[in-house]
Amino acid sequence: MTKPKVVVVQAASVDGRLTLSPDTLLMAAMDRWVAVAGASEVFLNTLKQTYQPQAQLEGSGSFMLESMTPDPLPPADGDLAALYDDFLPAEIVNQPGRRWFTVVDSRGRIRWMYKEMPGEDGTVWYALLLVSRQTPPSYLAYLRRETIPYLVVGEDRVDLACALDKLNTLLGVTTVMSTAGGTLNGALLRAGLIDEVNIDFFPGLIGGRATSSLFDSTELGPDDIPTRLNLISAEAQPDGHVWLRYEVAPR
Repeated sequence: MTKPKVVVVQAASVDGRLTLSPDTLLMAAMDRWVAVAGASEVFLNTLKQTYQPQAQLEGSGSFMLESMTPDPLPPADGDLAALYDDFLPAEIVNQPGRRWFTVVDSRGRIRWMYKEMPGEDGTVWYALLLVSRQTPPSYLAYLRRETIPYLVVGEDRVDLACALDKLNTLLGVTTVMSTAGGTLNGALLRAGLIDEVNIDFFPGLIGGRATSSLFDSTELGPDDIPTRLNLISAEAQPDGHVWLRYEVAPR
């Protein structure tokens, strides 16, 4: 397997929370978050300039809560088997300097308002979906109608290792920046796919037993060893933020 470098980038409370409560979509409560955390655009943009990622990774949970029901889609028709081939339109793939806003959505929940987003440096980020062979054909047909690229990676769910391999071999991605929530970052952690971690801790506490944290993963087994990190840098900011940067130690 060939794998891009995977860098986790997050702003979190001192207790490691990534949102305000389990039933709160962060983008819908950004005013309350920013009141304590401040805006994170400078932090994120600085790291984009540092790492120059060709792909940014998010999970569907960043856009939809489990309690939300997506709008229904019309049934797919025609050759359904062909829908499960990777869909990489040449007019997008061959765009000079294009980058990928990559989202894991095996269940086909997200309905896209924007398919391309301008970057801060004049680049364009195109939506790219990671789906599986269990993704509803109606969703794959919807993506094709909307000319939204996707990669089929995994049988019953998205296989993250396979996804990273395809990002590298098919699209030339050498660095992925994960700004995903705790569930997807936890899956990356347990799969041993993370290379670096950047956390901007802001001076606030959120708490909550079920509120998403930095790495919401399966529990360690009785013989499993925690992932060891090597500190690259620690930088305290005048506003009370602390930026910690780690590399994952070799196993």
